[in-house]
Amino acid sequence: MAPSTGEVTVSDGLRRTTRSLADFLRSPEGHAALLGVAGAAMITFGGFGAGSVRRQDPLLEDLYLSWLRFGHGQILSTVIVWTGVIAMIAAWVRLGRATLDGRVSLRKLGWIVPAWTAPLLLAVPMFSRDAYSYLAQGALLRDGFDPYAVGPVVSPGILLDNVSNVWTTTTAPYGPLFLLLGQGITTVTGDDVVAGTMLLRLTMLPGLALTMWAVPRLARHLGGNPAIALWLAVLNPLVLVHLIGGVHNEALMVGLMSAGVVLVLDRRHVAGISLVAVAVAIKATAGAALPFMVWIWMIHERERAVAEGRTPASPIALFAKTAGAGVALFVAIFGAVSFAAGVGLGWMTALSGSAKIINWLSLPTILAHFVTVGTSWFADLRLASVLEVTRMICAIALVVIVVAAWWRFRKTERDAVLGILVVLVAIVVLSPAALPWYYSWPLAIAAGFALSTRTLMVLVGLSTWLMLVFQPDGSIGLYTFPHVLAATFAAVVAALSLRTVDPLRLRASRPSGDERGVSAPTAPTAPTGAAHDESTDRSSTDVSAAPAPSTPAPSNSV
Repeated sequence: MAPSTGEVTVSDGLRRTTRSLADFLRSPEGHAALLGVAGAAMITFGGFGAGSVRRQDPLLEDLYLSWLRFGHGQILSTVIVWTGVIAMIAAWVRLGRATLDGRVSLRKLGWIVPAWTAPLLLAVPMFSRDAYSYLAQGALLRDGFDPYAVGPVVSPGILLDNVSNVWTTTTAPYGPLFLLLGQGITTVTGDDVVAGTMLLRLTMLPGLALTMWAVPRLARHLGGNPAIALWLAVLNPLVLVHLIGGVHNEALMVGLMSAGVVLVLDRRHVAGISLVAVAVAIKATAGAALPFMVWIWMIHERERAVAEGRTPASPIALFAKTAGAGVALFVAIFGAVSFAAGVGLGWMTALSGSAKIINWLSLPTILAHFVTVGTSWFADLRLASVLEVTRMICAIALVVIVVAAWWRFRKTERDAVLGILVVLVAIVVLSPAALPWYYSWPLAIAAGFALSTRTLMVLVGLSTWLMLVFQPDGSIGLYTFPHVLAATFAAVVAALSLRTVDPLRLRASRPSGDERGVSAPTAPTAPTGAAHDESTDRSSTDVSAAPAPSTPAPSNSV
């Protein structure tokens, strides 16, 4: 019997999809995608010896892999991890070049994200031990303690054994919803660190999916390029390796926050503010978006009144209406979550716990180091005392910037989103402490704007540098000069490679114009933020407006 029309259509569609995937994997861009998968796999395998492993790991012993944690085995593991990281960065930059040139569509990038993420789901926590703190704090709530009043040290056991020493006495700085998630996970897995870590990582995936959904839509609202936005804010190794491999709750917070902003721009104000309120219940930083969402709501109310032929209400009346509704909605959601967790607002005082972190990623610390070194020849100043002063100055500056940005960026939707970006950057830079994955906060918002190639190069260099300045086991490499020098060199090469295939001129012969990709002399350097039609593989950016090469660009390493 002949197959039905529906069966033929499905079969033909499957064959076309398979053929399209096979053609893509044979292309230089497909080779870059496979290189990223291989890099993620190397990070996962090398992490068993060089990552933030458990202090006692019988699982490795059962698998006869415990040798990876010691001596030459640990050196080999470290080499494998760094090789994987460099491979992912190289693949990411290659795909960035191809996306700028219009040879990779949003749809294809959307498939590459889960391909790169999948190997990391099996990794030990990478570049941080925070996952163990999350589990220990969730276990406190499970066992009847208040994580906002006591640290993991009050509940000795396997979970506590794996928490970083600096955080054993620190109370939880996270929102009540995240504590509820930790309580649920540890209730299911008990004190099984491996099962708890894996389940905790799975709870981060909805946040990654929300970011994948939100960032391209944010770009359409702001005049950016959806494909470039996804490549920059989601496919970025800094994001995938730290948020998924490192198991950080930023994955949830950023996803909820960015999706909430998009919903408000879509005039679904209640839903948008509700998502951001949930994000704040994960981590307080998401609250930076709420004041600016009030401005967007006010703009929409004025526009609706004009469209209906009514006289808009006065600015004060509009503000009272929208801000009042937003505050009421936030209080209701946050209060309900806090009640369900059985905790109060003690987490707000625990936010000061980050002051224990001292590194060169925050401006207060940089200033304190400069002051102590610069005055060492005539004064004996201690870093701790100077740090108190610089942190206070930067805290005041942060308050001023937040208030000024909120008032300055109020006139249009784009202004309001730009205000969110300014505040998030100020929080990262001026807070007492900063860590590499904190930069995922503003990156998700910045990706929506039309960014010039030069700006993208800066962001590529910064992302690469931040990805390389921490050790796989979570220790800081910022105070080791050779480490910082190597990270800086790699960052510069990565940034230049976004525009030039061979920035170090390592080839024996000079590449032709076609081989230079987007750096060919005919390619203009206008911003790359025009609208993108995801049904095609050509990005409608100004960069891609240059004549297409007659032959596909070769696959070249960064």
